[in-house]
Amino acid sequence: MTKTVLICGSMAFDTIAIFNGRFKDHILPDSIHALSVSFLVPSMRKEFGGCAGNVAYNLKLLGGTPLPAATIGEDAGDYLERFRNLGIDTRLLKIQSDTFTAQCFITNDLDDNQITAFHPGAMEFSAQNDVSGSGARWAIVAPDAKEGMFAHAERLHAEGTPFIFDLGQAMPLFDGADLERMLTLTQALTVNDYEARVVEQRTGRSLTDIAKGLQAVVVTLGADGSRLITQGQEYHIPPVAATEVVDPTGCGDAYRGGLLYGLVEGWSWQDSCKLANVMGAIKIASRGPQNHTPSRSEIADTLLAQYGLTLS
Repeated sequence: MTKTVLICGSMAFDTIAIFNGRFKDHILPDSIHALSVSFLVPSMRKEFGGCAGNVAYNLKLLGGTPLPAATIGEDAGDYLERFRNLGIDTRLLKIQSDTFTAQCFITNDLDDNQITAFHPGAMEFSAQNDVSGSGARWAIVAPDAKEGMFAHAERLHAEGTPFIFDLGQAMPLFDGADLERMLTLTQALTVNDYEARVVEQRTGRSLTDIAKGLQAVVVTLGADGSRLITQGQEYHIPPVAATEVVDPTGCGDAYRGGLLYGLVEGWSWQDSCKLANVMGAIKIASRGPQNHTPSRSEIADTLLAQYGLTLS
């Protein structure tokens, strides 16, 4: 049986700049109605990002078979080359002419305050990317344009391909009715602790009740590990202590890469969440969402030491 994982979501470039000062010292409260400010940013870096890209990268680190599906712009040549060099199948990365790849421009100050501008670009055309016939064993519908997320979910549901609904940064796009609609299509829900509370508020249902209609609900808890609700039982998956806490960007995507690897290998939800915790802990010790480069044997050693599990 195929072990391909279809990863539907965004592909993006993240441009991150550091302002060696504090925004509050340059923004006058009594002039906020006519704001015009400029910040010198001597430090800047550009990262490969986007949920589909990040999940695919982490799954590949484990030796999995990711198939990312996203719409990208004409400026995505470097990203395509990177993935091809990594041996990642790029046939469902569709170039949208006359557009840019989705891009996030982030400026941080010395207090870790952040000013962000996001350009969706080619992501807005994701619904046109037909993912039917992928032959995937599992899939994930990760944050993307709302129309695209529903289009992918409907196609996967019609084909009988099990998938995870990952709410993430798409949370502002989904009201209670949207969430209920998606929950009738998916087999599992992944959220962080804050998103979990929002889902409960918007649906008027507890996660325990929501889990009754799914294979599993997984809640990531950062340094506290993760929470799993499956088959009427709730489990706390203990955390893996990170060697260093550098940058949380992309940790959730690393977690989902580990989770999906376990599922396609036929692991239980509990053991899949344990591998996911390992991947998140490895990622947080590296700056940027795709700059960690552990060997598969290093991942295996951590998994064995932390949970007594063997990475086949």
